[in-house]
Amino acid sequence: MYICCKFHIYFMSDSIKHECGIALIRLLKPQNYYKEKYNDLHYGLSKLYLLMEKQHNRGQEAAGLACVKIDAAPAEEYIFRERHLGTNAITECFDAVNKAIGEQSRISPRNIPYMGEIYLGHLRYSTTGHSGISYVHPFLRRNNWRSRNLCIAGNFNLTNVDELIDHIVKEGQHPRSDADMFIMLEQLGYLLDARHTKLYDRFIREGYSGKELNDKIEENLKIEQIIKEASDLWDGGFCIIGATGSGDSFVFRDKWGIRPCFYYSDDEIVVAASERAVIQTTMNVEYDMVKELQPAEALIIGKDGKVSLHTIAKKVKSTPCSFERIYFSRGSDADIYKERKTLGRLLVPQILHEIACDLDNSVFSFIPNTAEIAYYGMIEGMNEYLDSIKLQKIMEAAGKGNLGKDGKTLHGILSHKVRCEKLAIKDIKLRTFITESSGRDDLAAHVYDITYGSIIPYKDTIIVIDDSIVRGTTLRQSIIKILGRLHPKKIVIVSSSPQIRYPDCYGIDMSHMEEFIAFNAVVRLLEECNMDKLLAQTYEKCRKALENNDNTVNYVKEIYAPFTEQRISEKIAQMVTPEGVECQISIIFQTIENLHKACPDNGGDWYFSGNYPTPGGTRCSNRAFVNYFESKYSISR
Repeated sequence: MYICCKFHIYFMSDSIKHECGIALIRLLKPQNYYKEKYNDLHYGLSKLYLLMEKQHNRGQEAAGLACVKIDAAPAEEYIFRERHLGTNAITECFDAVNKAIGEQSRISPRNIPYMGEIYLGHLRYSTTGHSGISYVHPFLRRNNWRSRNLCIAGNFNLTNVDELIDHIVKEGQHPRSDADMFIMLEQLGYLLDARHTKLYDRFIREGYSGKELNDKIEENLKIEQIIKEASDLWDGGFCIIGATGSGDSFVFRDKWGIRPCFYYSDDEIVVAASERAVIQTTMNVEYDMVKELQPAEALIIGKDGKVSLHTIAKKVKSTPCSFERIYFSRGSDADIYKERKTLGRLLVPQILHEIACDLDNSVFSFIPNTAEIAYYGMIEGMNEYLDSIKLQKIMEAAGKGNLGKDGKTLHGILSHKVRCEKLAIKDIKLRTFITESSGRDDLAAHVYDITYGSIIPYKDTIIVIDDSIVRGTTLRQSIIKILGRLHPKKIVIVSSSPQIRYPDCYGIDMSHMEEFIAFNAVVRLLEECNMDKLLAQTYEKCRKALENNDNTVNYVKEIYAPFTEQRISEKIAQMVTPEGVECQISIIFQTIENLHKACPDNGGDWYFSGNYPTPGGTRCSNRAFVNYFESKYSISR
C-alpha cells in the first residue's frame, strides 16, 4: 500500500546526532581594508560562510548567524540576525543576508545590514527535545542601551537546568523557557544589566553624561567577570560564543574541556570554531598557528580590538570528549587523523586472535564513510604483522639453506598480501513512500550495497571495521544482511570504539539506555542467567540517589559487573544477527585502555566507562536508568 508520505533512509552505521558547531569572526581593520587587500567587501561574511559550511557535519537541523556593527550612529540598527530550519539552512541564511544587503544598497549606501565587525555563526542539532525557530541560535537579548544587548550561540548541554531556574527565580526573574540556552542568556544578561547599572551610578556621580557616559560604561564592562560569575553555576559541557551590542565579543569553554574550541588571530582578524582543521582551511594557515582554547579559558576581544585570554574558573581534571576524536570532528585534522589510524592499528591483536592469524583466507574492508581512516590504521597494523611473519620465514629458510637460487621460495614468501577490498558501498539517499514497517525494513537493508565477486564464497572470512556501534540497528537491518549475500565463512565486525554503555548528557544525542545495544545485551544476559533482580536492585539505588540528590555513585555500573566484555560482545553478536544469515557473526570492540593510548589528550570516556566528570553526569546516568526501568515495568510515580 502506497500513501503520500516521505520516509528517508540515510543513516551512517548507527548515526548519532552531534551537539552543534560554532563560528566567530572579529574583523580588526576597517571594511575598506579587506576590499582593497582581498577584493572582497564582504570578507567577514565570506569567511563565516566557509567556517559554517566546513562544519556542516556538526549540525544539519538548523543554522543561524548574527552580525554586530560597532559605532553605528543613533537610530541606526547595529545588530542583525538570520536563522533558518532544515538541512539547507546555511544556504537559506546567506541567501537572505545577500538579499537584505542588495535591497538596502539600492535604497541607500548607509547602514548596510550585515556589514559589521563581529560575526557569529551556529549549526544546530537538537539533543533535548526542543525544536522550532525560537530555539535556533544565535539567541538575542535586546535593550535600548547598546552595551546591554547580548547575542550568544553555543555548543553545549547543561545538566542542572532545574537548579539554575531555582537560582534565577530567587533573584526575582521569571524565565520564559526551561531550555538551557534561554537560562544561560538570562543569567549572563542579568549580570550584564547589574554591571551596567553599577557603572552607570558610578559615572553619573563622577559627572559624566551623554556619549561620554556611554563610552565610560562600555570601556569598563569587563565581560570576563560576568562570564566567570555566570558559568560558575553551570554543570555540563559548553563552548559559548557571543557579543554585546557595544562591540565586546568573546568565546569561552567549560572547565572540564568537554566541548572543543580552537582559535586563530593576527592583526587583521580573530577566528574561533569547533574544529582546528576548519580554521586552517578557511584561513589558509598552518597547524601551529591555530590554538586550542584551554578548559576554563575565555578569549575576549574588546570593542577596541584588543585580544586577551582570561581564566574563568578554577581548573579541574580535563576530560575532553573522546567521541570528538572517534566520530564527530573532521578527519582532516592532523591529530585526529593520526589518532583514528592508531585506533585501527590497536585492534590488530584482537582481530588476529579472532581469525586464528589466517590472513590468506581473510578479506578486510570498512563500513563507509566514517570508518575509513581507522581502516587504514588497521591495514597498516596487519601489514606490519605480515612483514614480521615474512621476515621470520625468510630467516628460517636462509638458515636452512632453502632459499635457492631461482628466487621461487623468496617470491612465494613475499607474495603473501593482506587482502583488502571495498566490500560495502554507501548507497545514495533512499526515498520511499512506503510506511509499513516491513517496507521500511526492506529498504533499510539496501542502504549499503556490496561488491559482488570480491571474496571466495564459503571459504573467506570478512572483517569490516566501523567507528562505533551504538544501537546495532544498521548492522542487523542492513550491513550483515548485505554482506551475507557474499556467502562468507564468517563475518567479523570491528568497532574502533569500546562498547557504548552509558548515556551522554553533555550535548550528544545518546540519552536513553534502551537505545544502546550493549545495555540491551546485558539486560538479556541478566534475564537468561536468572539475575534480573539486579535490575530492580539497581533501580532502587538509582531512585534513592536521585531523591537524596546524591550524585557521587553511578549505580548503573553494577548491572555490567557480572559479565566480561567478551561475554557481552558475544551476546551483541547474537542480537544483531539477522534471520537467514548462514555464517557465523562475531564482534570485536576497542578496549578503553587502547582508546586512551590512541587519544591521550581526550580522556572523556563516560560513554564507555560510566565515569562522568561532573556530578550532573552521574545524576543523568542514574536518572536514565530509572526512566528505563519505570517505562519497562509501567511504574508511575
